[in-house]
Amino acid sequence: MDRGTVGSANRGRLLVEVRAEGRSEVVTPAGELDHHTAELLSAPLDKALERGRTRLVVDCSALEFCDSTGLNVLLGARLKAEAAGGGVHLAGMLPVVARVFEITGAEAVFTVHDSLADALRD
Repeated sequence: MDRGTVGSANRGRLLVEVRAEGRSEVVTPAGELDHHTAELLSAPLDKALERGRTRLVVDCSALEFCDSTGLNVLLGARLKAEAAGGGVHLAGMLPVVARVFEITGAEAVFTVHDSLADALRD
């Protein structure tokens, strides 16, 4: 299993872990995803796509906050993944993050799973 972590508690409020799990690239952001930390998530998503990993699973279970910049990072990754024949799956969203997707209607364009295990089984 390939594992990597980007980000730092000292640099910002977001840590991102990346690992390969079968045919999926699992990206786990932990903390706050906003305009200050968005690059910490967009970089590993882009790198995964560059390596040909088109099924991206974002484990949102430790994501405590997501603003419009974070939402745009995920929407951009979705467009790139779909253009390459894949997609972005969101898993385990906390209610505060799920609400952002509900309000904006973005939940309709993602495949959303209750848990990471569900996303990996799909």
